Amino acid sequence: MKKIYGVIGDPIAHSISPAIQNDAFAHQELDCIYHPFHITPENLNDAVKGMKAIGIAGFNITIPHKTTIIPYLDEVDELAATIGAVNTVSYQDGKYIGYNTDAMGFYKALSDQISNLTEKKILVIGAGGAARAIYFTLLSHGTVSVDITNRTLEKAEALIADCPFEKQSAALTLVQAEEKLAEYDVIIQTTSAGMSPHQDAMPFSIRNLSEGSFVSDIIYNPLETKLLKEAKQKGADVQNGLDMLVYQAALAFQIWTGITPDTTRMKNIMRTTLGGK
Repeated sequence: MKKIYGVIGDPIAHSISPAIQNDAFAHQELDCIYHPFHITPENLNDAVKGMKAIGIAGFNITIPHKTTIIPYLDEVDELAATIGAVNTVSYQDGKYIGYNTDAMGFYKALSDQISNLTEKKILVIGAGGAARAIYFTLLSHGTVSVDITNRTLEKAEALIADCPFEKQSAALTLVQAEEKLAEYDVIIQTTSAGMSPHQDAMPFSIRNLSEGSFVSDIIYNPLETKLLKEAKQKGADVQNGLDMLVYQAALAFQIWTGITPDTTRMKNIMRTTLGGK
């Protein structure tokens, strides 16, 4: 009998997950299908009950359900519970168990590019859900020197206070971060600044960026934001959000099936689906 997987969100029509995961199932010759489900917030509880009742084998979660779904799950992975957000659910032994492959996917993508990551001095730009997942995951892997800058300083301070892992972290205003930028080995941009259709936006000036530093922007549309273009011009190594997107999808697939999918194939499908943007 065909296993059904899916992704839930509101809206959901824009999701490229069905193209990626259905190809991965077909490539592995698995009798599975992945379907988008439009679930509004007021219907979330009933939707989860219904999905379990009809035997949905697993699903991804996107905006706005990543935090609100937690009370409706049977168990939550330790890191996902600490972060307070779930983006992948797997049906195991009659239970829906939640994971956060966004966080694990980003860490995999970053550690592929940077050796001795735990020894680097890192700046995270933003204090929203993505920043929280990335910050907590970096610290959970032993990277203690991670500062946070945000337009609202209080949110950065609250994020640092919430994190239970060992840390050496400061909350900075955007002006302070701009002035201190040369001190950082790695800069991670987690806000929507630069995302299509606002490609000319940047969180702040990077005039003080050090040559040889590493700049990661989790945006993948466009594939090269203005921040990454300017960072390259200043001699920095850069990474967009495509690798994070690939690895979080691959980790979800692995949780569901026990099989590691072809990530190069996934990346090519993502590029094609995004139209090379």
